[in-house]
Amino acid sequence: MFTTAFLDLAPLEEAGGTVVLPGSKSISNRVLLLAALSGGTTVVHDLLDSDDTRVMLDALRALGCSVVHREAAVEITGIGGRPHPNPPPEGEGAPSPSPAGGGPGWGRSARLFLGNAGTAMRPLTAALALMGGEFEMSGVARMHERPIGDLVDALRRLGCRIDYLGNEGYPPLKIHPATALQLDAPIPVRGDVSSQFLTALLMALPLVATTQDVVIEVVGDLISKPYIEITLNMLQRFGIAVKRDGWQRFTIPAGSRYRSPGEIHIEADASSASYFVALGALAATTDPLRIEGVGAGSIQGDIRFVDAARQMGATVTSGANWLEVTRGAWPLRAIDLDCNHIPDAAMTLAVMALFADGPSTLRNIASWRVKETDRLAAMATELRKLGAQVEEGADFLRVTPPTNWRAASIHTYDDHRMAMCFALAAFNPAGVRVRIEDPRCVGKTFPDYFETLFSVSRTSTPHVPVICVDGPTASGKGTLASEVARRLGYHYLDSGALYRIAGLAATRAGLALDVAHEHTIARMAEALDIVFTEGRVLLHGQDVTEAIRTEEAGMNASRVSALPAVRSALVALQQGFRRLPGLVADGRDMGTVIFPDAPLKVYLTASAAQRAERRHKQLISKGISATLPGLRADLEARDARDSNRAVAPLKPAGDALLLDNSGQTVEESVAQVLRWWEEKRSFS
Repeated sequence: MFTTAFLDLAPLEEAGGTVVLPGSKSISNRVLLLAALSGGTTVVHDLLDSDDTRVMLDALRALGCSVVHREAAVEITGIGGRPHPNPPPEGEGAPSPSPAGGGPGWGRSARLFLGNAGTAMRPLTAALALMGGEFEMSGVARMHERPIGDLVDALRRLGCRIDYLGNEGYPPLKIHPATALQLDAPIPVRGDVSSQFLTALLMALPLVATTQDVVIEVVGDLISKPYIEITLNMLQRFGIAVKRDGWQRFTIPAGSRYRSPGEIHIEADASSASYFVALGALAATTDPLRIEGVGAGSIQGDIRFVDAARQMGATVTSGANWLEVTRGAWPLRAIDLDCNHIPDAAMTLAVMALFADGPSTLRNIASWRVKETDRLAAMATELRKLGAQVEEGADFLRVTPPTNWRAASIHTYDDHRMAMCFALAAFNPAGVRVRIEDPRCVGKTFPDYFETLFSVSRTSTPHVPVICVDGPTASGKGTLASEVARRLGYHYLDSGALYRIAGLAATRAGLALDVAHEHTIARMAEALDIVFTEGRVLLHGQDVTEAIRTEEAGMNASRVSALPAVRSALVALQQGFRRLPGLVADGRDMGTVIFPDAPLKVYLTASAAQRAERRHKQLISKGISATLPGLRADLEARDARDSNRAVAPLKPAGDALLLDNSGQTVEESVAQVLRWWEEKRSFS
């Protein structure tokens, strides 16, 4: 998952291959709560691992549920619909401590932090208000701006006691034990703000439908009906058969009781599928884009996004658990569509509209305003940055494609769907750059979204950005380059490590590092299986991180780098590290030989005295004795050897920017390189 402040997307051109989607957020959090309200243990397979599910799991642990992770499954031991008095005596039903966080006793009070997860906040509010106990419910600042008043009003009419701790009608909330519940009359709830209010009541009221039917009546038109279908489907799986009169009246039968299904599998997320359906429509021109985990038989309403994509020109085939998409009409066909049935996935249509043959209108999307952000306003603002003309109404959006695309830095408003759908703008025909601010927000539902996107996206090699950091031994180029790569979310190549590895492999094979063995070492180098991962270096699966950091390994690297055949063998290996979203490479000839077209080349240096002092501190910290004069002499000798070798001598590229870090901290050097990069990639 990307944790950088922003992520620059290179111009992307084609897509193809296979993606496997994560589990549905909507189904995941419903299943977790229903498992908690049931007696016994429910084994949940393919649960979405995301911010929203993590806060739900944390809440369930705080309420006394046992949560045990077993490989790919999660076991939820429920509380049978009601928290136990705090705490139960030993031997009277108290659950055993769980290494995964299940508490040793059940409590009737808790403070629950629910982030920005509406699928946790709304249903938990209803369930806890009916179960009895003292609870505080809070979230991030945006959650405290998302309305919950209509749900609280419905619960108060029942006799629940709920206080607002901030603004009236919004979280945070304080829940107290309910007085006598009033279940005789139908319970009214508005349906035109958020379907989550109705979902919350449908999931909570079976807890009190013990001796009589409980009826819910929807006031106004119910939006996002497909999400209610998901709720009803999940309730059925857990033993609750809700009777429905259209979309206005729902009856929970007397005697309803939650029963664990024992095991349940989470379907892949249809909303997440929308980005890849759109990707296929935009860019799958040679190979189809296959999406696994969701298909024509999905219970999620957002699967109907496929119909909208077909209207815009996508060619889609499907099976029970898969979709395949290719580009059909191009440019895409403009649409005028009521999107009430696909409110989340409709955001993807707004970005697809950038590629259409005329203005597209998305209607009946007022619910966008009370989501993770005001999505109507946010979409309009960010689409205009790219050059589109946008008309924003109270419940509609009209998008006219750009005549002149503009590079843009997309603000994501801490909204995962803003980040995911706008990433598709990188496929624009003008080849302008797109920056996604705060890419980590996708962790709410799809932590590996960008990695998945890059795995099926293709572009011309020159479009993949490279930053080269060259310089002499002990100049600090490895530390600088790796930190710049981390800040940008780019891949990192320590080219010196490749030469060190080649030298290590050769010496382990008993080969002298000389001209006599040059071609044997070169053939060996061509077959090296090298992986850089989390600061470690693996050679054929074996960790050689420490073995290649010795002084001897450094000297051996210098020797093998002087062998032309070995250098040639390693060139293709190094160039293969140039992958999306970008690369930061350090070495001695990255900018002159390996990546001569890199848009930013830095030549890092420091005085021999300064470099010797740094190396001395490193060696002393490892318990290795060394003298400053000796180290300085070695460095000067190596500089001379590297500068005078026949092939790719050490020197700055003609267009390199010189950075003398003799008097700089690492942070100051990193900041300077990032400033240069910003100047190269301005989004103003």
